[in-house]
This record gives sequence, structure tokens and C-alpha cells, in this order.
Amino acid sequence: MRMRFRWLLPIVALLPLFAVAATHDAVPAQDKRETMTRTEVTRIIANANRIVAPNGVQELVKVPINGIDQWLSIRGRDRRNPVLLVLHGGPGSPNIPDDYLYQSPWEDYFTVVQWDQRGAGKTYAANSEQKMAPGMTVEGMTDDAAQVVQYLRKHYAKQKIFLMGHSWGTVLGTRLAQQHPDWFYAYIGVGQVVNVRRNEELGYTFALQQAKASGNAAAVKELEAIAPYPGTAPLTLERLGVRSKWEMYYGGLTYGRQNLDSRSDVQELSPDYSLKELDQINKGGAFSIKHLKEFLVDVDFDHSTQFGCPVILFVGAHDETTSHVLAEQWFDKLQAPSKQLVMFADSAHMVMEEQPGRFLMHLVSDALPLAQKVGDAAPAEVARDQ
Repeated sequence: MRMRFRWLLPIVALLPLFAVAATHDAVPAQDKRETMTRTEVTRIIANANRIVAPNGVQELVKVPINGIDQWLSIRGRDRRNPVLLVLHGGPGSPNIPDDYLYQSPWEDYFTVVQWDQRGAGKTYAANSEQKMAPGMTVEGMTDDAAQVVQYLRKHYAKQKIFLMGHSWGTVLGTRLAQQHPDWFYAYIGVGQVVNVRRNEELGYTFALQQAKASGNAAAVKELEAIAPYPGTAPLTLERLGVRSKWEMYYGGLTYGRQNLDSRSDVQELSPDYSLKELDQINKGGAFSIKHLKEFLVDVDFDHSTQFGCPVILFVGAHDETTSHVLAEQWFDKLQAPSKQLVMFADSAHMVMEEQPGRFLMHLVSDALPLAQKVGDAAPAEVARDQ
């Protein structure tokens, strides 16, 4: 089992749920299931997720952006639907290897684009670190995102698209939505980053309180060893790791879970990633953190509250990875043509995996109408008499 690094603003997916039909061969069905190869399993998943609608789109493409090849997964069952670009978390934690578990229902209503950012996943594997390094800044990667948006608007003949950021992706998404509001029906922030240093303080406080309340002497010892946190000392990977470890252990990343083991399991079965590409995820994450950590710790959107496009925030009520308290306070200060906050009562940071049905419901009920107002969505289904 490959172990994936746990980053400052990580992303995770659900446990895989799939079944293989029983056969009538001489070999018992149970034995066949136990001896299936990764190739056989990924073939089954890929076939089940194949888009066959005549007006659908299913592309896994690399696009030249700012001097390097960057990978996009583009999936939807009707090209007339609005485009939804997802900016993944991490940094360096791609969604493409695990999006097959929750994304398919989105594809009825949106053309969904997952982008492996500079330094992440397939994009990391396709380029040298030397070529990627010059653009590994918040400004450089915001410009990468802008180029992806321009490609999608042109390629799919859309005046506007939806922009969704998750975790670290909200850093890029907030900046891009404020710079080019006319490109977007709405900006959707999931696990919104507001103020990283203040976020670290709140996450640390949560973890220490939980450790003391549960009598976890080992956790208390590790957490008190980095006090005061974050304080004025450098936010090293070691100090960040201690806070992240125990905040995750007490459900601040995924409500009710203590770790991210499920993510490695899910990624192992990805039909879109080779084993070689899976092995590059850790390396891409380390490369991304190395170049972006100093930028990340200074992110502060406390006074970046003006938007020229609608804003929707999806907030997990138990999110301590990117504090739900800070997100709620920030939302109150936002100035936008329209704004909406949706609280997910049984979620922490990984809202789309923790409450996938409710997540989809709010995408359709709260976001989609913003495109339908200008006629940029597929016609609603029409009931027919039998």
C-alpha cells in the first residue's frame, strides 16, 4: 500500500464501493474477487463510469499552459451544461485519482473539469521540476488557473463558467474570482481559507483541547512541545505536521475519522492514473509544499471581501482544517452581487465526500440557477405522457 503524505490543507475521498457480478465459471466467485488484478478492477470502474450520452464529453487531456503541459479531466453528459472548474487542495493533492467516487452525479448538470495543478499529479509527472519551479508561486499558479479558464471558455464556447475551490484551491479561486469576476457565474468556496496563521492557531487549540479532554497524554506532550503555536517561530513542516496530525485524529479533517487511509485505497484503484503516476503524487506534494509553504503561511483574506460575482460557501460544521469559524465570520463581511452560505452539519473539511448527496443538491439548487438565468444550461427534462 502506498502511503500518501498529509499536507497543510489536504484533500481526501470516500472509501471505494463497487461490486463484481458473480460468474458461473468453475472458479468460485469469491475466489475470483480475491484474485482480481488492479488492471481488472480499474477496467470495471472505468467501464462503469464511461460517459455514453450522445452529447456528452469525456476527455483526459494535457494542455500547454505557461510553458508546461498541464492535465485536465473533462467529463459531462451534455455539452450544453455549464462548465464547473474545480481547483483542488493540497497544495499538490490532485482530485483526478479519486473523483470517480463522488463526481458522476455532478456530470448530469455540469461539464466538470478537474485540473492537476502545476506540481501535482499527472502534471508533475509530465514535467521536470526545473521547468515547473518558476511558476510555483501564488501569483504564478493563479495565472495558470486563469489560462485554464480561458482555454475552457474558448474550447466549450462559454462566456462564463463556475469556479470551485477546495482548501488550498480557495486561495487561487478567491484571487481569480476577484480579478476576473466577469468570467464566472459564481465562485464556490469549499473549505475556504481565510487567514492561515489564525487558522493554525484555532486548529491547534482544538486539537489540544480534545487531547486533554480524552486523556491522550502522547498527543498533549507533542502539542505542548510546539507551543506557543503558531507563535513567532517559523512554521516548519515538523510543527505544521504535529498540529495537522492531531487535528485530523480528532475529526477536524473528516468528521468521525482519525486518518486519511481511505484516500490511499481509493487512489490505488483509479482508472485515470497509472501506478507510475500514483508514485509521483508524494513527490509532487513535497515539491509543492517546498515552493509554496512560505506563501501559504502569509495568506490573509480578512480584508479581501469585495467580489464582482456571486459567492457561495460550502462549510463543514466540524471543519478545523480550514476553520469553519473563520469562514462564517468572513462570509458576514463579504460584498457580492449575491452570497449564500450552506452549512453541512455532519461534515468537517471534506464536504463533497462526507455528505455527497446534500453537496449535489446544493450545487443544483443554489449554483445552477445562476447559469440558467442567462440561458446557459441544458433544457430541463420534460415529462412525457405514456
